[in-house]
Amino acid sequence: MSKKPIHQAREIKTHSIPVPESVSPRMQAIIAKPPDPAFNVAPRTNAEWKARVAETARKVEATLPKLREALGVSVDPTVIAGVKVFNVTPASVPSDNRDRLLLHFHGGTRVSNPGAAGTREAILMAGFCGYRIISVDYRMPPDFPFPAALDDAVAVYRDVLQTTDAGKIGFFGTSAGGSLAFTTLLRARAEGLPMPGAMAPGTPTVDLTDEGDSLYTNVFADNVLGTRDGFIRATVQLYAEGRDLKDPLLSPIYGDLKGFPPTILTSGTRDLYLSNTVRMHRKLRAAGVDAALQIWEGQSHTQYMADIAAPETKEYHGEVMRFFDLHLG
Repeated sequence: MSKKPIHQAREIKTHSIPVPESVSPRMQAIIAKPPDPAFNVAPRTNAEWKARVAETARKVEATLPKLREALGVSVDPTVIAGVKVFNVTPASVPSDNRDRLLLHFHGGTRVSNPGAAGTREAILMAGFCGYRIISVDYRMPPDFPFPAALDDAVAVYRDVLQTTDAGKIGFFGTSAGGSLAFTTLLRARAEGLPMPGAMAPGTPTVDLTDEGDSLYTNVFADNVLGTRDGFIRATVQLYAEGRDLKDPLLSPIYGDLKGFPPTILTSGTRDLYLSNTVRMHRKLRAAGVDAALQIWEGQSHTQYMADIAAPETKEYHGEVMRFFDLHLG
């Protein structure tokens, strides 16, 4: 981690952080887990990157058949505008949602969750909320650095606009996917495309620089990410390929957000990227955007959807569903 100048830094002694009793027992168990020390070990070669991504994807995909069955969701691969995508469809679509469509951009630190592994969040949204979803299987490093993912996301959105009214389209995604949702809108607006009806980015990594209080205060309080040192910093370098990290198409916190659609943002009190989420909320509000912010007690990165049996997961999806219901169409 880069060091702040000494006159700006405050040294704090190591201290213990108890698991909050105000969250559900299932969430307490998630919060209590220790960080995975192997997570922050960065691959050194392209072959090592691909091997790590493939192994992680294999583990995620192994959990999906049971998840799809439990939530009554079907997932079908197809291609839109030359981009691989998945149609994620609930067994029953409420009448209010029949003309609505969500575009999903999966998370995974800009390099992980290719193929079906990237559909988990979309399965949850379809199952809990009853929306038809297109999950974009965008290209990623090491073979396809910036702007491949952005090109794919915009291409799919442009194509979807030919058959679906923009006001009935919602964007959502977590972490890197949440940031991609924002950069997709920046590029779409530059190309004269209309804004969607609403968006729901979860803990979006909207600033790839070292700026953000929680990048320091929540180091290893976050038991999912731990720290930006090592693996996460390496993914940034792999994705950006030496470009200025303050380029708004890399870090949308530095872009002009005027005219963006109503947005609901989500994070947790232990999330390493809590500050990214909080700062983006304030930036949206300053731009005149209708923006809501929900912060979950004790949660680290993305834990609002870690366990479908946790009441917090159902509550999170209920909040997003009500927001979309209010703004889509």
